[in-house]
Amino acid sequence: MNAVLVAVVVMLALALLRVHVVLALFIGALIGGLLSGLGLDATMVAFQEGLSGGAQIALSYALLGAFAMAVASAGLPKLLADSILGRLGVTNEETKSRAVAATKWLMLAGILAMAVMSQNLIPVHIAFIPLIIPPLLSVFNKLQLDRRLVTCILTFGLITTYMWIPLGFGSIFLNDILMANISKAGMNTDGINVMSAMGIPALGMLCGLMVAVFFTYRKPRTYEDRPITDAGTTSDEEISRYKIFVSIIAIIATFAVQVVMQSMDMEANSLLIGALVGLTIFMGTGAVDWKKADDVFTAGMRMMALIGFIMITAQGFAEVMKATGEVESLVNTSADLFAGNKAAAALVMLLVGLVVTMGIGSSFSTLPIVATIYVPLCASMGFSPLATVAIVGTAGALGDAGSPASDSTLGPTSGLNADGQHDHIRDSVIPTFLHFNIPLLIAGWVAAMVL
Repeated sequence: MNAVLVAVVVMLALALLRVHVVLALFIGALIGGLLSGLGLDATMVAFQEGLSGGAQIALSYALLGAFAMAVASAGLPKLLADSILGRLGVTNEETKSRAVAATKWLMLAGILAMAVMSQNLIPVHIAFIPLIIPPLLSVFNKLQLDRRLVTCILTFGLITTYMWIPLGFGSIFLNDILMANISKAGMNTDGINVMSAMGIPALGMLCGLMVAVFFTYRKPRTYEDRPITDAGTTSDEEISRYKIFVSIIAIIATFAVQVVMQSMDMEANSLLIGALVGLTIFMGTGAVDWKKADDVFTAGMRMMALIGFIMITAQGFAEVMKATGEVESLVNTSADLFAGNKAAAALVMLLVGLVVTMGIGSSFSTLPIVATIYVPLCASMGFSPLATVAIVGTAGALGDAGSPASDSTLGPTSGLNADGQHDHIRDSVIPTFLHFNIPLLIAGWVAAMVL
């Protein structure tokens, strides 16, 4: 049996059985490496090499967590939450009902807008989540809002935007990776509108979101009112206008640094530099008390520690999968089942893409792997260039939602689990897998058949 397939299945099964995600990733990688014939030494070397790639990302998010907690200690999130809760505190029942409904939908629309903009307009990816979501948890509790719904909204904005709109991260995914690798594999892409090719798959994602919003998670869900951290502003502490002003400046500076660095195509980690700039502003202005700074920053890093460890381990898992060399054999073995049937071929290619991305955890990393193999296969099966783009693009995007190792699920968890009431597997991974991978699989197959 194919080592990559076994490794992914083992990893997912262990995660669903409540084995810690870090251990599930490690055990899955170990089994996959041994099954492929790499041996224990080569498997561990590949895993260790992958760890170094995740360390940078983990450090970036640890610093971002510290920055988020600095913002919290300054009182800005409390001010935001209090202002929203004030709208819900009206005594007139009719007015209160309208206020609750308006607040709920405006807040969800705002979260969706921020998720979309984080990929294209202000390309900071998931960096905004630990800053925006934790302060709103008390509001979510007041509204009895199901956090799984918020997860689906965030994941939709994070994934659908880059897989359809060729701006920001979308330009990297669609132009620099998808179209570039298809051309490199020998297919002429001149005159192909990538938005047309990925339009049907994007509609599949939209259908999944509609189901989550209006059916699956529309009922109220009760959560406890738990403090996020002891490091933040207490309810009795007066909010300082000066600290609020510094917080706003620091947030703008943090995002501005990332946008500028990315627009200049700088190789340095923009997230890391941005977080450091924000922390420097807080420390330099005295908005965070020097005596409390250590506690505040430590609390923030602790909040993001789990996410960091998962990201590091996921990179090790991905490196082992690549080292096995069995991704290509998985595709070739699947190809033998086609027997010239285009419908079956499209379905199997999409399913293989789902498996690979679920394991690697990144669509951006999956695309170069599958494009090299899928393009000649699509050409031999008689798929049009537009259909080929749709198949390869969808195969890469499949599994980004619903993967325990994907930042599209880790990001929402980092914010929604700030008070310890949002399980990564049951409240982020499973909901996004069901609501996005299944409709995306169907929509991708339809696109392959009609384009």
